[in-house]
Amino acid sequence: MNAIFSPARLGALLVKEFIQMRRDRVTFAMMLGVPLMLLVLFGFAINNDPKTLPAALLALSNDPYSRAMVVALENTDYYRFDRIVRSEAEAGTLLARGEVAFVVTIPADFGRRVARGDAPQILIEADATDPAAASGAISTLGTVAGQALLRAEGMDQIAMSQAASQLEIVVHRLYNPEGVSQYNIVPGLLGVILQMTMVMMTAMALTRETERGTMENLLAMPASPAEIMLGKVLPYACVGAVQVVVVLIAAKMLFSVPFIGGLPLLLSGILVFVLGLVLLGYTISTVARTQMQAMQLTFFFFLPSILLSGFMFPYRGMPQWAQWLGEIFPLTHFLRIVRAVMLKGATLPAVAAEIGWLGLFVVVFSATALVRFRRTLD
Repeated sequence: MNAIFSPARLGALLVKEFIQMRRDRVTFAMMLGVPLMLLVLFGFAINNDPKTLPAALLALSNDPYSRAMVVALENTDYYRFDRIVRSEAEAGTLLARGEVAFVVTIPADFGRRVARGDAPQILIEADATDPAAASGAISTLGTVAGQALLRAEGMDQIAMSQAASQLEIVVHRLYNPEGVSQYNIVPGLLGVILQMTMVMMTAMALTRETERGTMENLLAMPASPAEIMLGKVLPYACVGAVQVVVVLIAAKMLFSVPFIGGLPLLLSGILVFVLGLVLLGYTISTVARTQMQAMQLTFFFFLPSILLSGFMFPYRGMPQWAQWLGEIFPLTHFLRIVRAVMLKGATLPAVAAEIGWLGLFVVVFSATALVRFRRTLD
């Protein structure tokens, strides 16, 4: 009679399981790669207090007080004045395109009002589509600007409180004045939901055929690889269209997210994004050999995309290398499009570059999928 527990049998089962783990290289790589990836991303790339944010300067006064103010703002490490603009229209265009996070305007009479003690003002216009990214820089304005003005005037610490009260910092939080986090999160959720469902479903398109034993019938059909690819991805694109309608209606009805831009432009960007996602999923299905591998590869793509796209954490708070890495994910460019159109009322010129990047992803993923498609079952 066999013993209830046999170390020999247990050892044989353990050896068998380790052999299977070694053969399944994708699973083994996931077990080692995901913890390492999370450690690197959360340890080095994630930052909830972004510094060196790009800013534009509109200085209508060139006096010592104005220069002291600009130097003081740069010394906080929150502001990096990359652009010197000549008009309010130029500054507004930079904000609308997302090229700068702040516009600092120093009026022409700033120096005279400082000398007279006549309540000088400085205007700070902030892109508040992501309230978390702008909050740290805005919170330091009053103290830093007041101290800079005192040093420029040569006052001592006794007169600091009196002089600091004269300076007025006017902050305009554009596109989201109340700092409602749902205005930033809900439009981004559209991209996250589409990515999660579209890539996951299409990633199992070919592996499902293989596991069900119907791959032979598919290959025997008088259809080209391009026709097979379109037949596999277009139904899921239609499902994505239904998801878009549901999310947009929920964003308006439940969360009162403003919709300032044009609906045709937004839908055009969504269409290119969805095509890129389903083609990416189909590309994964040509690489994976089982549905489990397809799910694992999808997760391995999905996780860094969420972390580095600017959905969960401020994009500009990440180091430069992480921002470059984030540019390879379609979600990064889609978030810029949907937030710019819905919250800023952006037009085609403002988002044309991002739509172009999504179009490039469509071309690359479709070409890769066609090259990778196997006409045989080997």
